[in-house]
Amino acid sequence: MNRPTRLIWTEPMLATLHELYPYLRSHDIAERLGVRREQVLWKAWRLGLKKTKEAIATMAKQRMQDPNHPGRQHQFHSAQTPWNKGTHYQAGGRSAETQFKPGTRNGTAAYNWVPIGSERVSKDGYLQRKLTDTGNIRDFVAVHHIIWREAGRTIPPSHALIFKDGDKTNIALDNLELISRADLMRRNSVHNYGPEIAQLHQLQGVITRRINQRLRKSA
Repeated sequence: MNRPTRLIWTEPMLATLHELYPYLRSHDIAERLGVRREQVLWKAWRLGLKKTKEAIATMAKQRMQDPNHPGRQHQFHSAQTPWNKGTHYQAGGRSAETQFKPGTRNGTAAYNWVPIGSERVSKDGYLQRKLTDTGNIRDFVAVHHIIWREAGRTIPPSHALIFKDGDKTNIALDNLELISRADLMRRNSVHNYGPEIAQLHQLQGVITRRINQRLRKSA
């Protein structure tokens, strides 16, 4: 099965990307270039382009000011009083030995810290975005999971979100597929029997999806 045609970046497109990426939202750049947002993200990552701290802070602030943003419902308002106002707590025992030291932020060394909205590629090759700042590994969420949930879809327990064409860089919504963990294990097991069997299994999945699409259209 042939892979989808990749985007060919022209010199003017690359020049625009270099000029605008540090300062503008990837979505706005994609609209200006007439490409998908994920194509902008991946090309920028491959070129080593990064947004300025000021731009990231501004974008994060704009998202939080959006009345539909999920984080708005958990924010304190000026009329509210924190439950611990006026109290002071001094931990006892050897707690001082385990407290954060100067130069750390949420337990992370200052030089490793990045603001909310920053993106990275995991060791497994998945594009991830920082959504919270707790110092926990869960601060970073796979971008294809974000795209799936923003489309109003869920990922039930014991299910996995995979890429139809096997390309982790192709995070377009129509390239994502939700399958059970059991099915995923069976698919992975097929590869142990050699490339020919794996290719036949992949072709079977393509045929099944095409049949289901036609059945839905005719219903």
